[in-house]
Amino acid sequence: MFSDFIETLSWDDISARIATKTAADVQRALHKTRCDMDDFLALISPAAEPHLEQMAHLARRYTEERFGRTMSMFIPLYLTNSCCNSCVYCGFHVSNKMKRTILTEDEMVMEYKAIKQLAPFENLLLVTGENPAKAGVPYIARALDLAKPYFCNLKIEVMPLDTEEYAELRRHGMNGVICFQETYCRERYNLYHPRGKKADFTWRVNAPDRMGQAGVHSIGMGVLIGLEREWRTDIAMMAYHLRYLQKHYWQTKYSVNFPRMRPSKNGGFRPNCVMTDRQLVQATLAMRIFDHDVDISYSTREPAELRDNMATLGVTTMSAESRTEPGGYCTHPQTLEQFHVSDERTALQVAEALRRRGREPVWKDWDAIFDRH
Repeated sequence: MFSDFIETLSWDDISARIATKTAADVQRALHKTRCDMDDFLALISPAAEPHLEQMAHLARRYTEERFGRTMSMFIPLYLTNSCCNSCVYCGFHVSNKMKRTILTEDEMVMEYKAIKQLAPFENLLLVTGENPAKAGVPYIARALDLAKPYFCNLKIEVMPLDTEEYAELRRHGMNGVICFQETYCRERYNLYHPRGKKADFTWRVNAPDRMGQAGVHSIGMGVLIGLEREWRTDIAMMAYHLRYLQKHYWQTKYSVNFPRMRPSKNGGFRPNCVMTDRQLVQATLAMRIFDHDVDISYSTREPAELRDNMATLGVTTMSAESRTEPGGYCTHPQTLEQFHVSDERTALQVAEALRRRGREPVWKDWDAIFDRH
């Protein structure tokens, strides 16, 4: 399990290695066909900042060689804001005085129909707070069953589950799982997650192992930029995790995300660092050069202009017209959202902007018939 592997990694050592990388290390990485972890540390280091133009050229080439000029489009649906965790940065914090919403079956169907009116979405991400008693596996399974007539590709972003539960949801049509580690810094993890099941670092960091063991087709990873001062170290740890998973569950497809913290109703928390747009670009380019095949996703957390520009430089998946409140498309538009989105364009406006940059929005890129398991 990755919890064993991560014990061989030192947060401080990786931070020091990144800080001491030189321009020569960066150039060495840029002239290699395949980069190793040491090269990735160079590409995300401060030493690489003057080399972004060269990195962009490579990232564009590798992206087009592997993905063509396409952009996979998806939309999230928040099923509930009910949560038993105490994440200090989240609007769904259990102590927040707010109305908790859990969509009924009829409301789910109404949301599915409303989403289909926005654009020809076929990739749906179902999102919940972490409340296994009220919105556990049976609830998620039912949501998947009801979604199948409307969408071809169903993913979930829910609490970490055990292997059998992931296998059970696969039987209900689930194709992929997204689970952000938030931060790989074990020493400080519980500062941000003091109570609830999410406080268990080992349980969470091993969730992708359990997904792989259950035969999940697509696994999404991410760290929440803003929790730790050393964002570069967190991203490096995620890259180590990616390589570990690719070695052990090689039949699985992987995606990565670099979500930057956005304002939420839990306004007492202030990020420990602010990643600039330029730094986000560097992290994205570095990941594409490091791994030509991994899916890189940008959500509506990011501003429209940045998303449009990065559509040609490494990003291969985007959400559009997202609502981060349960039932936000139709049934409960005034419910408390998890965070404020930045790109507020409609899905069709996003699609047109992509076409102007020579990218073709792809609404359907998966069907259950492809799953041989």
